[in-house]
Amino acid sequence: MTLSGDRGTFPRRLPVAAAFALPGALLGAADYLGLPHPDLPPPIAAAIFGIAIVAAAFLLSWAAEAAQVDVSAGLAIAVLAMVAVLPEYAVDMVFTFEAGQVYAEHGTCAGQGGANPCSLALANMTGANRILVGIGWPLVVLVAGLAVLRKGRERGQERPGSVRPGRVELTPVMSAEVVFLGVATLYSLTLPLRDSLTFFDAAVFVSIFAAYTWRLSKAPAEEPDLHGVSKWVGEQAKRRRRGWVAGLFGFAGLVILACAEHFAQNLVDTGTTLGVDEFLLVQWVAPLASEAPELIVACLYAIRLAASESLGTLLSSKVNQWTLLVGTLPVVFAISSGGVDGLPLDEHQRLELLVTAAQSLFAVSLLVDLGIGAAGAATLFGLFAVQFTTSLLLPAEANRVVVLVLSGLYALLAAIRLVRRRAELARLVRDGVTTPFSELARR
Repeated sequence: MTLSGDRGTFPRRLPVAAAFALPGALLGAADYLGLPHPDLPPPIAAAIFGIAIVAAAFLLSWAAEAAQVDVSAGLAIAVLAMVAVLPEYAVDMVFTFEAGQVYAEHGTCAGQGGANPCSLALANMTGANRILVGIGWPLVVLVAGLAVLRKGRERGQERPGSVRPGRVELTPVMSAEVVFLGVATLYSLTLPLRDSLTFFDAAVFVSIFAAYTWRLSKAPAEEPDLHGVSKWVGEQAKRRRRGWVAGLFGFAGLVILACAEHFAQNLVDTGTTLGVDEFLLVQWVAPLASEAPELIVACLYAIRLAASESLGTLLSSKVNQWTLLVGTLPVVFAISSGGVDGLPLDEHQRLELLVTAAQSLFAVSLLVDLGIGAAGAATLFGLFAVQFTTSLLLPAEANRVVVLVLSGLYALLAAIRLVRRRAELARLVRDGVTTPFSELARR
C-alpha cells in the first residue's frame, strides 16, 4: 500500500466534514421522527441539507478509498456508488409509494388533479439517469483535463489508466461495469413497448445487478495510493480500519437518507413559488439534488487525477440506477397499492424511457474501448442540453418530436460506433464476463 502524507496524524478534515453534515442530518431526522424542529424557509432549508450532502460525499470518498486496502477497487467503488445513490432511491421510493396509494384509491394514476403521480415517479428516475450521463460523464472529462493543466503534468507522469489530454480512460478491470450496463440497456429498450413495469421486469433488472455484483466480488484487492483522511484510515490495524470504513459508510449513508428527500422537496418548493411546472421540477431539479453526492465524489477523484475511479464511480452509479433502482420501482408500487399490477406507463412515460435507454446505449458505445474523449463527452452534453432546453421551452407535442428525433440520433450514433469498433466490443464482452481479473490487472 502506498501512503502519502503525515503518518499517524489524525486528520482534522474528518471531524470538520462530520460537523458540516450534522445540522442537516439532525434537522431531517427530527422531521422524520416527529420531533420539534425549526420550520425554515425552503431556500434556507435546501442550503442546510445541501451542505450536509456535500459533507457526506467527502466522507464517502474517503471510505471508498480506504476500503480498497481490503477489497478490490471495483467493489469498493460499487459500494460507494450504492451509498451515493441512496438519495435517488429515497426520492424515487417516495414518489412511487405515493403513486401506489393513488392507484389503490382510484384504480388509475391519471385524472386526479395535478401531475400524474406515476409519471412523477418515472420522471425522477429517467431525469436522474440522463443527468448522470449527460452532465456527470462530461464533467469528469472536463475536471480531469483542467486538473492536468493546473498541475502541469506531462503525459509520461500521469497515473496509468487514468487520464490523458482530452481523454479519460478506465482500467481493464472495469470492463464488467460497461458490459453489465450494456446488458441492462438492451433490455431497457423493450420498456417503451410496454403498458407497465411489472414484477418480471423487476426480476430481470435485479438479476442483472446480482450478476454484476457477483462478478465484481471475484476481483482481488490491490495496493491503493492513499492520501489524507483515507491514508490515515487505511494505515490503521485491520480491525480498527474496517470499523472506520464501515462507520464512515454508515454515517454518510444515514446523513444522505436524512437529507435527500428534504433537499429535493425544498428545492421543488422553491421552484414552485417561482411558478415552475411540477413535472419539470421533479424531472430535473430533484434529480440534480439527489445525484449531488456521486457527482461531488467523482469530481473529487478527478481533481486528484484519479480519473479512472472518477468515471468508474459514475459508471457504477449508472449500473446501479439502471438495474436495481428500476427493478425496485414495480415492487414498491405493488406494496403501496396492495396489488400485483405493474407501475402504469402512459405515452409520455414511454417516450421518457425511450430517450433514456437510447442515451444509455450511446454512452455504452463510447466506452467500448474503455475510454471517453472530449468529442464523446461534448456530444453527450450537447444532446442532453438540447433535450433539457426543449423540455423547458417547447410545448408538449413539439417536445415529443424532439424526443423521438434525439432517440433515433442516439441509436444511430451508437450503431455506427459499435459496428466500427466490433472487434473491441467482442473483447470487451469477453473481458467483462469471463477473463480473470488477475489477467486484466496486468494489462
